[in-house]
Amino acid sequence: MKKLFKVLLIMLIVFIASNIFWLNLPFSIKRSSDIKLGEAIIRNIESYQSKNGLPDNTDWNTLKKLGFKDENEFSRPPFRKLDKKSFELIYVEGFDGPYLMWNLKERIW
Repeated sequence: MKKLFKVLLIMLIVFIASNIFWLNLPFSIKRSSDIKLGEAIIRNIESYQSKNGLPDNTDWNTLKKLGFKDENEFSRPPFRKLDKKSFELIYVEGFDGPYLMWNLKERIW
């Protein structure tokens, strides 16, 4: 019985410690796959923009060609055209922030 209690206690401590560790990691590590996808999409948008201008938010065919993933009539990551020359990408996770966001003016995640 004591051995079972010790094993359960160790498992609980490891579980709590790993969750604390995960919550304190920076976004650049936790969301690295999202950032890589976003960087590829940004390069595609910038090359498309130099030839054709920015695509509209609802131009699904063009957005798919630029690398966006289609999820139930929403692009992933969400693309928002701010004006004729600027745009932003936002990864929304849950209801509350912080969100992973990139825009043309700041050029950082």
